[in-house]
Parts: sequence; C-alpha cells; structure tokens
Amino acid sequence: MTASTGPRKVRADARQNLDALLTAARTVFARSGVDAPAREIAAEAGVGVGTLYRHFPNRAELVAAVFTTEIDATAAAAAELLASHPPKDALDLWITRFTRFVATKQGLSAALRSGDPAYDALPALLTGTLGPALTALLDAAAAAGDIRNDVDPLELLQAVGDLSHRAPSPDGSPNPMVRLLLDGLRIR
Repeated sequence: MTASTGPRKVRADARQNLDALLTAARTVFARSGVDAPAREIAAEAGVGVGTLYRHFPNRAELVAAVFTTEIDATAAAAAELLASHPPKDALDLWITRFTRFVATKQGLSAALRSGDPAYDALPALLTGTLGPALTALLDAAAAAGDIRNDVDPLELLQAVGDLSHRAPSPDGSPNPMVRLLLDGLRIR
C-alpha cells in the first residue's frame, strides 16, 4: 500500500474463497467443534488446504474471524427484527438466534481460555457488540409494556449463554430453560 494508491483491493476470486472458507468453517465448527481438521474445512469450502492457510495462517485466526462475523450478523439482526416485528416478538426471535449462535460453538470456551492472543479481543467484542443490540430490543419491549424495565442486558446475555450450550431442539427452538427465563421478564 502506498499513500497514493490506498489499501490494496482483494481479487474477486480471493474474496470468494475467503467467504467460502468462513461459511465452511462455521458449518464444520457447528458439526465438529473448533478443533476440526483443516482439511475438513477446506473440503467443505471446495478449496485446497493451502488456500485455507493463505487466508488464515493459524487456527486461532480462523476461529476469531468466524466468531467475529457471527457476532456482527447477530447484532445486525436486532435492528432488522425490530423493524419487522413487534418488540416482544423481535426479542424472542433474537434470543432464539443467539441461543443457536452459542449452541454451535463447540470447544470455543476452551479456546477462549487457551491464552492464545488471537482470542483476547473476542469477549469484549461479544459484549460490546451484542450488549447494545440486546439493549435496543429490551428497551423497545419495555417501552411497549411487554417486559419489565430493570433487565441488565449483559446479565441476560450471560444467563442465556450459560443455558444455551446444548444444541437447540430439532425444531430450532432454544433450551426450555431459556424460554422460562424469558417468561420471567414478561409483565402480566
């Protein structure tokens, strides 16, 4: 990069490979955990292992990239759901999405505790990105009179996360204990 040319553009095929790798890694991590073999991820993406390592020289960088893109997508879903659903329903739908996000991260909590510096920013990214998204949902539902107004979004994220480490039911609904927790927020 030079001052006159700006950032280097990514070739279209390289961008497609990167997108395919992130999608494949998300799928493989959900199925086999974050320690799945690199060749399984590359095969799922339809690329060679060398292409995987060219984009992500080590596993921690790949895990962090997948986690980051999913955090961003989950946060963005809050505004989309609020725009298209009543606040109570938007909150329920978002929590269901968040529980799937957590349930498909087999081995991630061990990776986060591994001491690898590639993971250092992820906990703050999670709370700093998802906290405001959940706050918007909670504020809208409280303003509509659907839920109590004293819910701490980060505490709720933690509680739902703690309850969501098992896979969602076959119909995609979250753990019944998450439903019970959300029911406790409702104003009767």
